[in-house]
Amino acid sequence: MKTDDLIRSLAADNGPRMSLGRALLYGFLPGMAISLLIYAVRMGMRPHIFDMIGEPRLLFKIAFPIAVFACAGPLALQLARPRGNPRPLVITLLALLVVLAVAIVAELSVLPPGLWSVRLIGHNARFCMVMVPLLSAAPLIGALIALHRGAPQNPGLTGATAGLFAGAFAASLYATHCPDDSPLFVATWYTLAILVVMIVGALAGNRFLRW
Repeated sequence: MKTDDLIRSLAADNGPRMSLGRALLYGFLPGMAISLLIYAVRMGMRPHIFDMIGEPRLLFKIAFPIAVFACAGPLALQLARPRGNPRPLVITLLALLVVLAVAIVAELSVLPPGLWSVRLIGHNARFCMVMVPLLSAAPLIGALIALHRGAPQNPGLTGATAGLFAGAFAASLYATHCPDDSPLFVATWYTLAILVVMIVGALAGNRFLRW
């Protein structure tokens, strides 16, 4: 079968669209369970977190990666389909980056300049850079296995988006443990840690998501 014929066949069939979404869910859930086990054994929830839940920095630190996670999964599904429409989700991700930039500006406006580097570096940068990729590993593998059922036009980009999906989940989980609440810390170390996962996802996707 020619490539164009295969694309038309896949696009015309609603079955694979549903099965691909279910496959991503079924592939992600076991990875999520593994991540939760690692989280429970290695870290656990930050003490007194519920007493501080109304603190804006803490809320933002948890809510932002959850929002990215909620956007990245559907985006990966769109990219894994031959005629998916990723544009609205890409716009949403760009809007989330604008929100992050606004949070950084707000943080800098209320902090004395002498504290900028202190809040940026925080206390657990190295731990963040280790644990977010570690917590991402199993969900990323599950997502890539599921997305292999699709027909992405750009396997590397699809794999990177799967990395964003897994990395954002891991970051939202890690955020409930991390004592560094500043948006400066989140924008720097959470982003770098997720970027590592995205690079791994892009490399793996470029190899394993080809069809």
